[in-house]
Amino acid sequence: MKLAVVGGGSTYTPELIDGFARLRATLPVTELVLVDPAADRLDLVGGLARRIFAKQGHDGRIVTTSDLDAGVEGADAVLLQLRVGGQAARQRDETWPLECGCVGQETTGAGGLAKALRTVPVVLDIAERVRRTNPDAWIIDFTNPVGIVTRALLRAGHKAVGLCNVAIGLQRKFAGRLGLDPSALHLDHVGLNHLTWETGVRLGGPGGEDVLPRLLAEHGAGIAEDLRLPVSVLDRLGVVPSYYLRYFYAHDAVVEELRTKPSRAAEVAEMERRLLEMYGDPALDEKPELLAKRGGAFYSEAAVDLAAALLGGTSGGTSRGAAGGTSDGAAGGGSPYQVVNTYNNGTLPFLPDDAVIEVQAAVGPKGAVPLPVPALDPLYAGLISHVTAYEDLALDAALRGGRDRVFKALLAHPLIGQIERADGLTDRLIAHNREHLPWA
Repeated sequence: MKLAVVGGGSTYTPELIDGFARLRATLPVTELVLVDPAADRLDLVGGLARRIFAKQGHDGRIVTTSDLDAGVEGADAVLLQLRVGGQAARQRDETWPLECGCVGQETTGAGGLAKALRTVPVVLDIAERVRRTNPDAWIIDFTNPVGIVTRALLRAGHKAVGLCNVAIGLQRKFAGRLGLDPSALHLDHVGLNHLTWETGVRLGGPGGEDVLPRLLAEHGAGIAEDLRLPVSVLDRLGVVPSYYLRYFYAHDAVVEELRTKPSRAAEVAEMERRLLEMYGDPALDEKPELLAKRGGAFYSEAAVDLAAALLGGTSGGTSRGAAGGTSDGAAGGGSPYQVVNTYNNGTLPFLPDDAVIEVQAAVGPKGAVPLPVPALDPLYAGLISHVTAYEDLALDAALRGGRDRVFKALLAHPLIGQIERADGLTDRLIAHNREHLPWA
């Protein structure tokens, strides 16, 4: 089995490598190709990757290359984890929106739109090159904004599934608080990428006992602290929103906070500098503890389970893809339930079928089939609908360009929604991203 990781020079990659090594019975990789144009980073990451494999007794071959076409040729699955513009672009995404009184964040609001505009054309070009060399390959997208990028891939006819680590991270934390194995918990996870709620936490799988009320009663304060939201929000809603909902529920407070402290991009850039120094140490043969602070926790386990299910392997044994239980083969071959980003196809009746949602799905060689979702409270359905409309316009702007399309997407976003503010953000977005926007 050959896998390729585009963006393989990322400091995230050792997390992924560690998962491939530990879970080799689930996903028996014989060749892993790390593809990245940054040869210096790729050498450091590739060296550590080989040492991790060797220490854990994995006999798979790890190849590093800057040649995309050669790297993806013959791959059974291609994982995308790239950042167009690097941390410098992220730093800008997190700062210029603040000048207009809007949250500066790399996946939502104006910064998220900027990232989508830079990213979608690049990802589509990569996907077309994958399709030319191996049309049967699956594309697993971990590149943000995952929902918009996955929708672009699916609309272009690619075999693609989007992946985020929010659900598996919450599953692990909930299991730890309840003293349970993570595989025992199934999350009723619903929404869009980075706009989700856990409306139930079930024992054993769909239809199992819902222990969310107990979880909130006994551990609500700790969960709220993790999410950086008041515990009263959890008490009043009776659900667990993702961390990203604080940008909506406490927008103005977050803006003031971001104006008075170093950006997350600056923190990450410093972490990356230290991590790359560590990766260059020939004695290092495991992922360093610092990597846990970089983000992407449990990404490797979710990625292994998803790739194994899509490729017809023995998935579901260790991580259960943030779900627990196994399916009856609705998506092919006894696959586990996993939280993924895929077409709505009627799952949320208030959205178009070609909207990309993030929900539990049965995953197998034929793809992802979302599980049924009970009717959603208008409090959640309304915001999901609003952001989906923004994502429609954002994708149009990413595919066709033009100032007017950027402006309309910003005006439609629930965190912006004012003409003067949208105009100011449009000018700043274009000015800071001109090198990545051919039409500009």
